Amino acid sequence: MKVHLIGIGGTGMGAFAGLLQEAGHDVRGSDTQLFPPMSTQLAAAKIPVFEGFAAENLDWEPDFVVVGNVCGREHVEVVAAQARGLALESFPSLLEKVVLPERRALVVAGTHGKTTTSSLLTWMLQVAGQQPSALVGGVPINLGRGYLFGRGPSIVLEGDEYDTAFFDKGSKFFHYRPFRAIVTSVEFDHADIFADLDAVKAAFVRFVELIPPEGDLVVCADDAGAMEVSRTARCKVTTYRVLDGSGSGDDDPRSADYTCRVEPKRGRGMMVFEVFEHGTSLGEFQTTLVGTYNLGNVLAALAVARMEGASVAALHDAVRRFLGVKRRQELLGIASGIRVVTDFAHHPTAVRLTTTAIRRRFPNGSLYVCFEPRSATSRRAVFTEGYAESFAAASRVHVGPLFRPEKIPPDQRLDPQQLAKAIAANGVEAMAHADVDELAQAVLAEAAPGDTILLLTSGSFGGLGEKILKALGDAVMFATPEDLPAVHALCQSYALAPTIPGDTTETLIIREPEGAVVGCVSLRMVGAQALLFNLAIDRERRGEGLGWMLADGILRRARMLGVQQVYLVTTDATDFFAGKLGATPASVEEIDPQIRRDPNFVLGDRAVCMKIDPSYKRGS
Repeated sequence: MKVHLIGIGGTGMGAFAGLLQEAGHDVRGSDTQLFPPMSTQLAAAKIPVFEGFAAENLDWEPDFVVVGNVCGREHVEVVAAQARGLALESFPSLLEKVVLPERRALVVAGTHGKTTTSSLLTWMLQVAGQQPSALVGGVPINLGRGYLFGRGPSIVLEGDEYDTAFFDKGSKFFHYRPFRAIVTSVEFDHADIFADLDAVKAAFVRFVELIPPEGDLVVCADDAGAMEVSRTARCKVTTYRVLDGSGSGDDDPRSADYTCRVEPKRGRGMMVFEVFEHGTSLGEFQTTLVGTYNLGNVLAALAVARMEGASVAALHDAVRRFLGVKRRQELLGIASGIRVVTDFAHHPTAVRLTTTAIRRRFPNGSLYVCFEPRSATSRRAVFTEGYAESFAAASRVHVGPLFRPEKIPPDQRLDPQQLAKAIAANGVEAMAHADVDELAQAVLAEAAPGDTILLLTSGSFGGLGEKILKALGDAVMFATPEDLPAVHALCQSYALAPTIPGDTTETLIIREPEGAVVGCVSLRMVGAQALLFNLAIDRERRGEGLGWMLADGILRRARMLGVQQVYLVTTDATDFFAGKLGATPASVEEIDPQIRRDPNFVLGDRAVCMKIDPSYKRGS
């Protein structure tokens, strides 16, 4: 089957393109300028993309033309497809026709947390050996892409309540044939298509009614909207709740079917929490995710994974190793001691939860929040009051220009200047900016080492993150697939074996303002142990402390991931690792056999094996 996707660069459309290709179909698409992570995901899948929209993009005569919900009936390729008699489909409707008849659908819905929860559930089932399929509206870091086409019977779907296409104004999740479903929350959102909260609830009620009597619905016990729509379900309803630790009735492990309680002790940069299943403890879990709302996401995914037969041991491992989702509390880089973090949050509730979580993760220094009103929700004045109260954890807020304001009726349009004044009236300094360059200069003028800059945007924010890191210079950041050739070349210059990417491997790089990669280091995790390897610095930049910056960064990351011991092999840098990082000699026998078999674990004639405790204090 030949499928052409109009607007293939969208998160849902791009992931669907990859899913179709893995299912054996010939897939191509068109879009205007693409941005990561979808640009990299499509390139890695080698899916042809036509730049720009034109009638001739359909000359390859596809069987179906998939129309994104951003396309109107006058779109040049829509008109061309109809003139040629080509079948128009939305991606949810084509998914329903060609994929779902052979899969059991596990649908994650809700106003908040859909992407993280569906990514968690997919990862849990994969670690449990169930080989799931998946279609997620984001890029789970463990998977490296937003889709899977597995051999197992289930498919995890992120269930969006947004409308489907110009010829189908119903919610996308009406097409998803849910057998098991999660509803995390129900709030007023998408003011461009829903008149009010009652209209949102009506869409969720219709979705819940699609679950067959033999299926399951998992809902948050503390969300009034989710509980209200769950009363219409024909199937069994399972509840989950994060206990408040107060000792009250709401702190009873039996107050919901799945509960958890945060342990007062601190893990190594991780949240430690005990999970209860119908009142019985499943033991302590650890996660690098931050915030109570993320614990709720873990519980929801865990409940469905258990219904699918996942073992407790597999879930312990999966939760500990889950690395999150790109653009969700994602660290873009660190430069001059300043962290730059990005998140997709755009609804007032999500903004509040994310800002609070980042403040708790990085309690020292100032927190500068840069907010781009970009989504259909965030560009509307109806949410001004909600946003005004959402930034309480910030030190200062910088409101960017309204994205494509002409798309919002003037009487409904959010005013960035008025929003900044409303935020300030709630006790947080705020200012609005006419363009992204002005905003970048304002943030750069005030940020200092130890501070955190948080970008909240559902798009590229005009390249703000890259502008800030470039201006700061020599940024330490996670390597992307596009960086790997430069990383390989740098390692090869030292006769080091190439870094093999995978879901347990992370690579940090230092990028010069001009874009060149001048340093790299990698970490491969095996249980509670990890291998540090391929620490390399461009010879022209040696002696500037870049090696320490990379090693320190990767060890901090290891601590966050719960690694208890990091091993490495070196020939001539024992003094560096011992003096700067607290490394001590190690015997090969104590190292996990998987690490000893790793191609990057090379014991030569002069090689010394060393180990590092990631909790070793290396400064602030």
